[in-house]
Amino acid sequence: MTTQFTFLLIEEFSHLAFSCAVEPLRIANLVSEQELYAWSFASENGETATCSNGSVTLVHSRFDEIERCDHLFALSGINMRKHVTKPLLTALRRAKSRGVAVGALCSGAWILAEGGLLDELQAAIHWEYHDSFMEAFPEVNLVRNVFVADEKHMTASGGTATADLMLHLIERDHGNDLAVSVADQMVYNAVRNATAEQRVSLQSRNGMRNAHLVHAIQRMKETIETPVSPSVIATELGISTRQLERLFGKYLNSSPKKYYTEIRLERARNLLVQTEASVTDIALSCGFESPGHFSRVYKAAYGVTPVLQRSSFR
Repeated sequence: MTTQFTFLLIEEFSHLAFSCAVEPLRIANLVSEQELYAWSFASENGETATCSNGSVTLVHSRFDEIERCDHLFALSGINMRKHVTKPLLTALRRAKSRGVAVGALCSGAWILAEGGLLDELQAAIHWEYHDSFMEAFPEVNLVRNVFVADEKHMTASGGTATADLMLHLIERDHGNDLAVSVADQMVYNAVRNATAEQRVSLQSRNGMRNAHLVHAIQRMKETIETPVSPSVIATELGISTRQLERLFGKYLNSSPKKYYTEIRLERARNLLVQTEASVTDIALSCGFESPGHFSRVYKAAYGVTPVLQRSSFR
């Protein structure tokens, strides 16, 4: 049975997120040699939609002419607030009332929130809109995850996070082997799960506001193999350990120790799926005292052991 996707292309939508949404579906059909997925596009005028880089995409229908589908995603980009219209919100609410799985990509979570669809739910949105989103929609449980798939309305934070969500759906529908084959065709080996955070973007956005935080994070990245304690880092920066903890809490909603561990785990995960290095070598190169300790910490973070993580990508 073919699963039908409809993408509501909102003016100034992200072309990167658009490609990362459609291409995994196309490749899944190609690899499986079956029409597992079909897709269509809709826009306000029913003729074209213009993305933020100026490219114009032909569409199949207006927002009020959408045919039955299994998944409907609102896909927006910059200036999404000025493009929230009555036909758009009506289309989303009508689809929800018909039992369609409604979701959002990139800044699209803002539009779903405007329509009251995300109240009391977890949601992901591009890091650039986190502060304003939390201010505008306190009733939504905004998370730093790259995507949220276990709510009734799925959301992805944009860019390649959209590909992560689509690969998750392909795996859910047709198994891990197909999802891995699609990722391989995309030359996309560092596939992230839903709990992965928008770390790099948040770091560049928030960390640059405070020089001490920038230097602390840089120091952590330089000492992954031989970690130093947060108190040592604080001393090197000329601040107290408590002050360092406050900075991490304020800007990253984390502690120095937890963030440090996450950096090391992320490095370890990349090495597991992108290299042939042994688990023992990876453990030591990422600052874990033993393979056993590494395995326990890794499983607690990602839900699988390092060995199983690697085998899932083979």
